[in-house]
Amino acid sequence: MHPQQLDIFDHSRDTVLCNDVAAALERREPLGARSAWDKFAEEFPNHDSLAPLSVLVDALEQRTAVPLQDHESMQDARRALGELVEPAALRIFGTPAGSAWLVTLWRELAQRASPLPFRPECSDDHAAALWLRAGDWAAASEAVARIESWRRIPAPLAWMAEARYRMLDLDEAWGLLAELAWLSCDRFDQLTKRLADPLLQRLRKGFDATFEGHGDVRDLAWFPAWILTEKPALSRQLSQAQRSLHTAPEQAMRLLLEMIGLERQGRHHDVVARRKALRDAHPSLYMAYMNTR
Repeated sequence: MHPQQLDIFDHSRDTVLCNDVAAALERREPLGARSAWDKFAEEFPNHDSLAPLSVLVDALEQRTAVPLQDHESMQDARRALGELVEPAALRIFGTPAGSAWLVTLWRELAQRASPLPFRPECSDDHAAALWLRAGDWAAASEAVARIESWRRIPAPLAWMAEARYRMLDLDEAWGLLAELAWLSCDRFDQLTKRLADPLLQRLRKGFDATFEGHGDVRDLAWFPAWILTEKPALSRQLSQAQRSLHTAPEQAMRLLLEMIGLERQGRHHDVVARRKALRDAHPSLYMAYMNTR
């Protein structure tokens, strides 16, 4: 692993010394990294790699397994890792290698945060969010499952949906994603953008272009129902969503699931009888349904 900004074929003195620090960091040897950094700093005190390298050496020296005692300490540690250490690692090692180097630190922080209970007012400061950063989907899922009523709280519901997606696939996550859209449009928007799933992206693009509602993120509550007008084959996956807040968008999706079932049974008279209810639920959703029929 070599510093990102330096040519690995450049054997100048500063490159060699910089790479010595990076190599010790890669081996996670704090004493070796500090010694190499001191030597580098002595010979090249104004080198632009010294500052990010110092941050990474400090991170190695400060590693600990001591459990965090409160959410304030957890927030400080999370911010330090995400706002100081992570940019330094990406600067020195590049994105793929830097992200891989950070996994151990995210994992260790998640372990230290495990005793802390979930607090809605500081939802980012929970072990489940850190396990996701570490790429341990199973541990994230287990951490969420220990949160009481997690399925009714936006943050843990989003964490579980992401863990389910990462561990399995989109088909297995549709139900949770639908529940999240009804519960928190903002969280749903953030999560689906982060997942960057090709099918989700195509559907979202179509929805944004055709659905006439508020014209902002609030419209995403209707997205699960709208999907069924485009992809009725997803009815089985979306039917896995548990009954949530019984809002109009949720009831519209339930109605569409029922109508798709009736269509498959050839009961077209019963389908027509339910179209008024769909039109009353949302005119744009009704038009999307009719345009595909």
